[in-house]
Amino acid sequence: MSQQPSVILATASYDHAIKFWEAKSGRCYRTIQYPDSQVNRLEITPDKRHLAAAGNPHIRLFDINSNSPQPVRSFDSHTNNVMAVGFQCDGNWMYSGSEDGTVKIWDLRAPGGCQREYESRAAVNTVVLHPNQTELISGDQNGNIRVWDLTANSCSCELVPEVDTAVRSLTVMWDGSLVVAANNHGTCYVWRLLRGNQTMTNFEPLHKLQAHNGYILKCLLSPEFCEPHRYLATASSDHTVKIWNVDGFTLEKTLVGHQRWVWDCVFSVDGAYLITASSDTTARLWSMASGEEIKVYQGHHKATTCCALHDGAETSPC
Repeated sequence: MSQQPSVILATASYDHAIKFWEAKSGRCYRTIQYPDSQVNRLEITPDKRHLAAAGNPHIRLFDINSNSPQPVRSFDSHTNNVMAVGFQCDGNWMYSGSEDGTVKIWDLRAPGGCQREYESRAAVNTVVLHPNQTELISGDQNGNIRVWDLTANSCSCELVPEVDTAVRSLTVMWDGSLVVAANNHGTCYVWRLLRGNQTMTNFEPLHKLQAHNGYILKCLLSPEFCEPHRYLATASSDHTVKIWNVDGFTLEKTLVGHQRWVWDCVFSVDGAYLITASSDTTARLWSMASGEEIKVYQGHHKATTCCALHDGAETSPC
């Protein structure tokens, strides 16, 4: 990961601040005060121009290349904590999930508000966009996983891997072949995604992984350019991040160094590095090859709850 403006690294904390970091040196070069609420999730647009901060109950969009502390746009129709936010691959629209029980879609090309809303009937903890760009998958506090078919504008699939056990985090393999759900019991459920008629038709159970004894707060599959290696990272309340080889789901490495809960993690575009965010107030950069900590990003005064990294090309091909 080279030190150049093309690497965007941001963290947010319960101290009501968003910080931008030089990934290589560890220097914080910009701080945005966020007085309205805590920030639950950060996401960078595919063109690297904007950073979305999901708070309570709003989403704010900040200009990454500006020094202005003010957001360029605000999205305000959620009524509780926004726990998930992300972008379609060409940046035309944004999706979000909230503890108000809804999944929403926002057209970023239009000045208006929410274009679509789907009712999950329980607090939504996590939402991911399938690589086909036409399906959202959500996980909620009651343990439900739902697939929202954006073409049909309806829920096309529902499953409950563990009744009354909150789904904390979902991740989909870059090629759409696997989906993983992590829950409050430290368990990851893995399915193959079987497709028919261009729509997702079936989750085929592949593996059940008892990854941690505590909560899994984030699970994340490695990106395309990490191939032929396929990894699953699990960040936990037990203060560790574990790296699993998807071929057999064997434990490759345990990343040890954080002193408190690890809330979030993100891979570099080539899968060679992992950034983590923890209640110990720090974010950390890890080498996937050695499992060693390379850099500690220190500057927040309270729990660091989320991180975002964009070190790839300016746009992702759809």
